Amino acid sequence: MELRQLRYFVRVVELGGFGRAAAELGVVTSALSQQVSRLEGELSTRLLQRTSTGVVPTDAGLAFLRQAQLVLRHAEAAVQAAQQSRLTGQVSIGLAPTTAAVLGLPLMRAMRERYPDVRLHLVEMLSGHLTTMLNARQLDLAVLFRADAARRWSVLPLLDERLFVIGLAALPGLPRGKRVRLQRLAELPLILPTGPHGLRATIDAAFAQARVLPRVVAEIDSLAMLMDAVREGFGATLQPGAAIARLSDERLVLREVADAQASRSNLLVSLSDDELSPAALGARVVIADVARRLVREGRWPGARIHED
Repeated sequence: MELRQLRYFVRVVELGGFGRAAAELGVVTSALSQQVSRLEGELSTRLLQRTSTGVVPTDAGLAFLRQAQLVLRHAEAAVQAAQQSRLTGQVSIGLAPTTAAVLGLPLMRAMRERYPDVRLHLVEMLSGHLTTMLNARQLDLAVLFRADAARRWSVLPLLDERLFVIGLAALPGLPRGKRVRLQRLAELPLILPTGPHGLRATIDAAFAQARVLPRVVAEIDSLAMLMDAVREGFGATLQPGAAIARLSDERLVLREVADAQASRSNLLVSLSDDELSPAALGARVVIADVARRLVREGRWPGARIHED
């Protein structure tokens, strides 16, 4: 027995016919009649009697009507109670610096609006460290760029980001034009994060596929310091467009890398569902909603919503 069947039965009785009830409920008459017939079959008794002007309840139908109306009222009250209740608790979320630059504050606003009683703990750190913290159960959720399939994680592909060459316009060797191939970057001095982190793995794989050996002049595991070095002209870097979200230096230019492999996936990774608190489950939905909204509104540079 389903609430839908009870709702259909009640409306048929209240309106005195299948046709009028079907029109109000937005279903075809045959489907409505079928659901009521199934209900009668489950109860092994006739609930409605057809007349020349419509239908009327039988004695059994009249008795059932009162209880069905009561059940529907209780169900509606339960829905309202759930919707009006205020989720509480704490949720810890890890974001890489480039991700935090575009997602951090919008996520805080959305969580405050939707779940004002949930205390948010945000951790901004390179993705390799976030992976370690997630495995140690120090985080509930994180936006990562690769996921270890051996871990007992829940993984949701979120969005894909194009990579850009970022550097001073006057930097020797910086290619011209809006888009550039990796082959043109062989002699360009590059400042990159080190190997254990998701972005560097993506960059190394892209150069390897293009059969280019990059000229790495420095490795810095701090986005702020790395971008300071780029602004001082020590070299260029390869980063997603979000890397300059916190910068206002007009001397920096972006050249999108045209090679298909020069992109990284953003994955919303969490502990398994049975390990997450209600607050964390709610926050996971909010993160996905906010990230996709930022992409649709053009506020996440170089990103597109994951096709799957």
